[in-house]
Amino acid sequence: MGPHLVHEKHEHQHKEGCGHPVIEHEGHRDYLHDGHLHHVHGDHFDEHSIAVSEKNPDACTQGHDCGAHTGAHRHGPGCGHAAIPHGEHVDYVVDGHLHHPHGAHCDDHGTVAMKAR
Repeated sequence: MGPHLVHEKHEHQHKEGCGHPVIEHEGHRDYLHDGHLHHVHGDHFDEHSIAVSEKNPDACTQGHDCGAHTGAHRHGPGCGHAAIPHGEHVDYVVDGHLHHPHGAHCDDHGTVAMKAR
């Protein structure tokens, strides 16, 4: 799960029905909020990321046909897909799996369990 990184002051209280997607990973739930994974930890929130693993590798998968890219669509801020921290980089959630922009293609970094709440 990585180091214990406390998210700076955060007024919003994440809980069931708060409006942020729930990401289930490594045996617990986090809330995806503005490109951050917030984990409720007592009186504060920890910053989490999806661990690089066999299920969620960080390797190049050139030739991956993601189907989500029509025309000039490129993943990045404002692209319409949820940004999510994965290892030391940012991926984008498309139809339940992680896409990582890599040059002229996207890498498939595995699946993620995301539920709208």
